[in-house]
Amino acid sequence: MLEKNQVKLFILCLLVTIGGFQCISFENTYSSIPPGIWRGVLKLDKPHSTASTSEEEIDKAFNYKELPFNFEVIYDTKEDFHILIHNGSERIKIDDIKFGRDKKTGRDTLLFHFPVYDTYIKALYEENIIEGAWYVNYKEDYSIPFIAFHGKDNRFPLNDIPASLDISGNWSCNFDFDKVEDAYPALGVFALKENSLQGTFQTDTGDYRYLDGSMYGDKFQLSCFDGSHAFLFEGKVFEDEEILGTFYSGKHYKANWKAIKDPSFNLESPFNLTQTISDKAFDFSFRDTKGNIVNLNDPEFKGKKKLVQIIGTWCPNCRDESKFLVDYLSKNKPDDLVVIAIAFERYRDEKKAMQAIDRYIDKMNIPYKVLYGGYANKTETSEKFPQLNKIISYPTLLFLDTENNIKKIHTGFNGPATSDFEEFKHEFDRIIQSL
Repeated sequence: MLEKNQVKLFILCLLVTIGGFQCISFENTYSSIPPGIWRGVLKLDKPHSTASTSEEEIDKAFNYKELPFNFEVIYDTKEDFHILIHNGSERIKIDDIKFGRDKKTGRDTLLFHFPVYDTYIKALYEENIIEGAWYVNYKEDYSIPFIAFHGKDNRFPLNDIPASLDISGNWSCNFDFDKVEDAYPALGVFALKENSLQGTFQTDTGDYRYLDGSMYGDKFQLSCFDGSHAFLFEGKVFEDEEILGTFYSGKHYKANWKAIKDPSFNLESPFNLTQTISDKAFDFSFRDTKGNIVNLNDPEFKGKKKLVQIIGTWCPNCRDESKFLVDYLSKNKPDDLVVIAIAFERYRDEKKAMQAIDRYIDKMNIPYKVLYGGYANKTETSEKFPQLNKIISYPTLLFLDTENNIKKIHTGFNGPATSDFEEFKHEFDRIIQSL
């Protein structure tokens, strides 16, 4: 037998239908935003460009002001939910979420903070659309407009044109090739399946993480958004199997890049990029977030092998390396090995820098000391370590023996988005055993 309310609803719909109208669609019954897949877009500002004719051709084919990504809303209870950011096979969980009515605007407002990084999205929600901005606290007056649509699972705009060339494999890339002093090499690794394209770029200082996108005809697009970096890559493949493209990072940085297919191309070994310039044992003194001075010669470190991480809590490659070290220590529990991290932050304000480090320790479950090194400037960082020729990357990892002699230096970090990650793990074990 129908419930009394169901009978009333049936009669109402029947009467409306007889009158020539469709039955009213009721709002969703969730306490905040609806679950399922969403398509988010960061509206980038396009920087000034002095493009060549070929680059102008690419400009006409793409809208650089949109960096798309996908995320999923998953309810844990009737009231509480978390968000998963999608980048290829990567999933980034966000559970620091607040949802409620904004007293000033009278509208539903969503606020979520990215784990580890000091960034957040604040937006209004109405009728399956979220609209607001992504804010970066450690950059002055930095935000990018953001909008998202419920039920949209495509990342880039859909197209019926098949890819004209399978670009899967390794490509020798040159970024900023039109600026001699700024030019740098990269290894592009792509995997194309029908129109779906995934891959990454590896550089001497680390990889550009999980890139996700599509290819239609001779043009392709890839993007990544992880709460710290907002990357957009556009490319066009020419008849001679050369790629010409553009790379956007956030709303200010733009670099032209080109590539040729080269299965044999490799970057310089990360163990050859940073060198020692002194035979003296390594030493330092930095403070922890409690104000305690920590010196490498403190009694608690005596007679132990050491790993010294030079990192920034804002750096995704550093996060990948830290996660690897945390997992390694948890699995192996070595009594004769000490890990110490020295963080260089994007805040000049020391109090804010210390807060960022504490947040990093908490969110990453770091079991070892993380010290405050100073501001994240590579020249300033290099001056803090006169035993080294230069610091060119966050992270940089030093392998020290029991007498604090540097045995190996690993620059940058190619993480789980790359095939080099497995090779690094094997080499890491070998070096630890040899110290």
